[in-house]
Amino acid sequence: MTADVVARVLKGSVDLHVHPAPSPLPRRIDALEAARSAEQIGMRAIVVKSHHHSTVTDVLALGGHGLDGGPVKVFGGIALNSAVGGLNPHAVDLALAMGGRIVWFPTIGLPQHIAHHAAHPNLKFPKLAVHVREERPIDVLDESGRLRPEVYDIIGLIKEHDAILASAHMAPDRILAVFEAAREAGVDRLLVNHPNFVVEATHEQGRRFVELGAMIEHSLCMYDERSSFHNWDVDVLLSWIQAVGAERSTLGSDLGQMNNPLPSEAFTNIVGQLLDAGLSEAELRQLVATNPARMLGLHD
Repeated sequence: MTADVVARVLKGSVDLHVHPAPSPLPRRIDALEAARSAEQIGMRAIVVKSHHHSTVTDVLALGGHGLDGGPVKVFGGIALNSAVGGLNPHAVDLALAMGGRIVWFPTIGLPQHIAHHAAHPNLKFPKLAVHVREERPIDVLDESGRLRPEVYDIIGLIKEHDAILASAHMAPDRILAVFEAAREAGVDRLLVNHPNFVVEATHEQGRRFVELGAMIEHSLCMYDERSSFHNWDVDVLLSWIQAVGAERSTLGSDLGQMNNPLPSEAFTNIVGQLLDAGLSEAELRQLVATNPARMLGLHD
């Protein structure tokens, strides 16, 4: 592995999963600082995410303070947790109408996340710095096991705006139900987030998601040994990429938290480790540049 090869791989890369301030969770950087850091390694675009509010207005507000016109494009989105009303089509409509590119289905508000957190009290997840009400459980399925009507409404809005539907922390059976409905509605951009963290999907389930047209995103914070969320060595990441194919895999930093590496630092580190593990430069370009750029609808 050489620094020159890593730099070449990262030129024009895209991070679909950055966690900046403002947030009730402690953050190291804001969106403007994230963009400047991404610029240092030649990134093309980033998407900023909050578990608690739409980041679309954050991006728009920073536009006049140096975010617009820079070499790194910055996009926002919305995660459907309690603070935005859960499965709230009105909030989704506003976020997408104002330029949002990703709708993350519930993360911290999902029964899957809440149950996993209760079962794993030492789960590596940030602690709130601001007191807010506890999340109410938000399930995409009703009591009879059918998708809630709001889910179809939200899918329709995602289709209308040609945005990305991200699985967030849903359990595999919920991901499958939502993705099947989304595909039937004509949604082309499906993203599975960190399939082995909270979601706990198997390789076989990952391949099923891919059959529906999904891209599998892996969080670098889970593999960077300097991260407080380090859970696995890079060989686990490599096994996932081999299981579903580099053409259907991508990397997102899932970073921005206090006391963690910067997203750009994690990309540099993990790309180097994957090169050493045997992935080719062409495969890594798919993971960090081609695939996420295509997901965002960026065209050369």
